[in-house]
Amino acid sequence: MSHQLMTKRQLRALARLTFGNTTSRIYLGLVLAATVFVTVDTLFVAHEDASFAGVWVFFLAAPTIFVFLVGSSVAGADTGGPAWFVYLALIVSVLVQACALGWFARLVRRGGRSHSAHPQGA
Repeated sequence: MSHQLMTKRQLRALARLTFGNTTSRIYLGLVLAATVFVTVDTLFVAHEDASFAGVWVFFLAAPTIFVFLVGSSVAGADTGGPAWFVYLALIVSVLVQACALGWFARLVRRGGRSHSAHPQGA
């Protein structure tokens, strides 16, 4: 089997885990709803003080977002790094967690069954 074909299969499997199951879709829908809320709150609502609406997106991206933010601090960036890095870290964190949720949902659905063609003892 060619390397290119294997890579395509792996990417398809990763995409199915990230976007192709109900658990991941619900999570991504929650993130999208929170992002729309933050965008509307930021652009169209006047505040006397700072708004903490953006915290909800960070709550949904936790704990993986904190790995990126701590990593950028260790690398020498100021508190979280530039804005583009924080947005990229949020996107990657959400996708990593959606994939992890998809993998966990598949694991639970399978109920501990293995992919083996021959059951143990046979």
